[in-house]
Amino acid sequence: MDIQITVAGRRDLASQIYQQLRGAIVDGRLPAGERLPSTRDLAQQLGVSRKTTLDVYERLIAEGFLASRTGDGTFVAQGLSSMPSPRSRSAALLRAAKVWRRVPEALSMPKPGERLRYDYLGGVTDKSLLHAEAWRKCMGHALRTQLRGRGIYRDPAGEQELRLAIARYIGFNRGVACNWQDVIVTQGAQQAIDLAARVMVNPGDTVAVEEPGYPPVRAALLALGARVVPVRVDNEGLQVDRLPEQARLVYVTPSHQFPLGMPMSMERRLALLEWASRRGALVVEDDYDGEFRFEGRPVESLKSLDRGGVVAYVGTFSKTLFPELRTGYVVPPAALAADFLKARQINDWHGCSLTQTALGRFMLDGEFGRHVRRVQKHYAERREALLAHLRGPLSPWLEPIAPVAGIHLVAFLRKGLGESSVIARARPAGIGLYGIAGFHAGRRVRQGLLFGYGDMPVGDIDASMDRLKTLLEASRG
Repeated sequence: MDIQITVAGRRDLASQIYQQLRGAIVDGRLPAGERLPSTRDLAQQLGVSRKTTLDVYERLIAEGFLASRTGDGTFVAQGLSSMPSPRSRSAALLRAAKVWRRVPEALSMPKPGERLRYDYLGGVTDKSLLHAEAWRKCMGHALRTQLRGRGIYRDPAGEQELRLAIARYIGFNRGVACNWQDVIVTQGAQQAIDLAARVMVNPGDTVAVEEPGYPPVRAALLALGARVVPVRVDNEGLQVDRLPEQARLVYVTPSHQFPLGMPMSMERRLALLEWASRRGALVVEDDYDGEFRFEGRPVESLKSLDRGGVVAYVGTFSKTLFPELRTGYVVPPAALAADFLKARQINDWHGCSLTQTALGRFMLDGEFGRHVRRVQKHYAERREALLAHLRGPLSPWLEPIAPVAGIHLVAFLRKGLGESSVIARARPAGIGLYGIAGFHAGRRVRQGLLFGYGDMPVGDIDASMDRLKTLLEASRG
C-alpha cells in the first residue's frame, strides 16, 4: 500500500514520519491489522534512507502502535480499534465542575501579534525604559549562581536575596514593617491573591470585592466556590458600612482603586481594619502600582496601619518592570504565614529561581530604585499629556477621573455616548480603546473608557487624541 506522508525539508525526517504515521493510527485512518509497506519500500517512496524508516517502525513497535510478524511484515497493532475516534472524543462525557459554569472569562486579551498603532490597553509598561545592560548583568549573575548550585527544588517562599530586597523596599517605600522571612514570592499578584483565598475561603463562604473592580480576582474567588459580593466604591474608596457581615475575606486596592483611581480615605482605612479585626476577616491589600504617585504625599499602606494582624499585603513587579516577569509577593498576617507557605508549595512549589535571583540582585544593587525614578518621570509626562486632551479638546465627550497614581486612568463618557460605539469608531483609525463594562459585576452607573498610557509616548498620545477628536466631531455632525 501507499501511505500519504509529506516530508517538509530535510530536518528531523524520522520525527516527521513518526508523527504522521502515529497520527494516522490514532485517528483511525490506518485501522488495526492494516499491513504497512516494508521499511525499504517506504524509504524509496519518501526518498529517505532505510535507516530512517527502520528507526520510525522500531519506535512505533516499542510503543505498541505496530506489530511485526517475522516473514510476514509489519501491521497496525490489534486492540487499537478501541481507541476513541475524533467524533467520540468530542462527545465524551467529560464535564468540568459546576463552579466553572459560573466563572466568567477573567480578561479578554489581544490576540498574539495583534496591535493597533495607538493602543491604550491597561497594565502595559514601556520596556524600552528598562536599563537592558544592567538587567543583562543581573541575569548573568543569576545564571552563574544557579550553575554553581545543586539541581534541587528551592524554598517555596522564594530566593532569600529577593525576599530580603523586597522587605527592604516595601519597608522604606510603603511603610510595611517586616523581615525577609515574612515575604513569600509568587507568580505575580494573581497567585498571591489566589493563595489568600485558598487559605481563608471554604466553598460557600462570602467574600467581598470592590465594585467596580478587578475581574481576575472575582473569577479566582468564584472558582474556589466562594459567594462573591460586590461592594460599591465612592470618592473615598470602599464603602465599609456596606460590607456583608459574614464576609471571610475582603479584597481592596486602597492606594489606587482599580479601575477608577481614587485612594481610600484614612477614615475608611481605619474603619475597614476595625471591621476586619472584630469579625476575624482577612483583608487582601493589592498595592499593584503604588510606586507611581504624581500628586500629594504618599498614601500609607493598609499594612502599615494594621495592628490587629488582619492584612495580607500583595505587590507585583508587573507595573514597575514588565508583566512577563511574572513575579509578585505577599506578606501575610503572622497567624496565617505557615498556611500561606503550605498553599504556595502545593500550588506549584516555587517560581523560577533564575529570575528571582536576577531581580534580587537588580534591587540590592540599586538598579530597581533608579529604574522606578526614571520611568516615573516619563509616566508623569504621559499622564499630563493625556489629561490635557481629555480636559481640553475632548471634554465635550469625556470626563476624566484624574488619578494621583498608576499608569492608567478612566474617563466617563458624557450622556448620549456608548462604550461599544466609541470603541468601534476608533478602531479603524488605529486607536485601541477599552470600556469599563467588564469591571462591574452588577449594574453600572455610568459608561466610560480606560486609558492605559504606560506604553504610549507623548507624541503618540497627542496624535491619537487628535484623531479621536476628529472622529467624535464627525459622529456628532
